[in-house]
This record gives sequence, C-alpha cells and structure tokens, in this order.
Amino acid sequence: MPVFFSGGASVLIGYVRVSKSDGTQTLAPQRDALLAAGVDPDRIYEDLASGRHDARPGLTACLKALQPGNTLVIWKLDRLGRDLRHLVTTAEELRSRGIGLKVLAGAGAQIDTASANGRLAFGIFAAFAEFERELIAERTQAGLAAARARGRLGGRPRKMDRATLSMAMAAMSDRGAVAADVARRLGITTTTLYTYVNGDGSPKAPGQALLDGKPVRQPQTQAA
Repeated sequence: MPVFFSGGASVLIGYVRVSKSDGTQTLAPQRDALLAAGVDPDRIYEDLASGRHDARPGLTACLKALQPGNTLVIWKLDRLGRDLRHLVTTAEELRSRGIGLKVLAGAGAQIDTASANGRLAFGIFAAFAEFERELIAERTQAGLAAARARGRLGGRPRKMDRATLSMAMAAMSDRGAVAADVARRLGITTTTLYTYVNGDGSPKAPGQALLDGKPVRQPQTQAA
C-alpha cells in the first residue's frame, strides 16, 4: 500500500474544469485558488467540458503527468469526477499509484493526504471502490446461480437490460471467462453479449448507452 509522507516538498499539479465553453463560465477563480495553494501555473491542466460524456483531454494529460509522490490539487471534488463512480475510481487510481490529493473547497475540502485526517478521508475512496467491486461480484454470482437453477429458458433469447449488462461486464472482466458460457448463463446470445461488452468486460458504445439510460436498438438475435 502506498505511503504518503507529510514532510518534504511534494510536486503540486493542478486540474481545473468548467462545465460550459460558451463564455458564461471562466476558469479564473479555480486557477487563482490553485495558484494561492502553491501550484505552479505551468503545472495546471484544464478542460472545458459541458457534460459527463465529453472528452477530457486535460484530465487525461494530467493523470499521465502525475508521478508517485506528486499531489493533485483541485478546487472541488466535482471538478475531478464525471459522476460518483468515476470519482471513486479516479481517487482509487491515484491512491494506488502513490499520488496525493488535495481538495481546496466544498464538501471534500478535508481531503489532503499531507495530513493524517486527509489520508483517512482519501482511504475512504479505496473502501468505496472495494465495496463496489464486492457488490458487483456478489450480484454476478447470484445472477449466474439463478440462471443455472432455472436452466436455459426456451423461446427467443432475452434482450439486454441494465441488470444483465452489469452482470455480463463483471463476468467478462474475469480473464478466465468463456463468452459462450457467460451468455448461456445470462440467457442471451454470444452475439448480443459482444454487441454490448468487450472481451475485458468494458462496455461498448451500445452498452454505455444502455448504462446511461439512452435508447438502444436491440440487435437481431440468433441462437447461441
């Protein structure tokens, strides 16, 4: 487990973001806050993103630039994560890489890994991430067990829904998973499975759309 040191000089790298790029919002207040916290102006990455699905090249570059022992400084937690899941995942990635996090304002202002209390708050993200992984695994096993108990249902294969997709993603994230077996146990075809899920368990575009509640055209299914 990474150890964060309270002493010594840590390289501070900042990230700022506004939700609109039409000029109605400005990055200046966030940049000013980061500069006051000691972040070098040349080490501040920025994005103009209007929604959770917008590309964030600034954040991608920022995360790549961070090295073990560095500290990421942000104005508020909502500047970092697209949603709670993305926030937890990003925070856990930072922790696992030995990178600190400092939040300057808002509900997460107590997070500063240079302090004992801040490290405790940061560790909570790791607990949330582990809890989520365990829930997914538990639900997947329960779903697969129920499918095995019922046996394969006759008639047309079922359509993909969010619950089935979540189980499929969790099952396929296991390197030893066999796609045909996963599809059979979930009552879908292998074609449907691969329409929504990559081999590593990540969602394809139709899968992401389904998770986001967008209308998805169900593919024509054939017998698995």
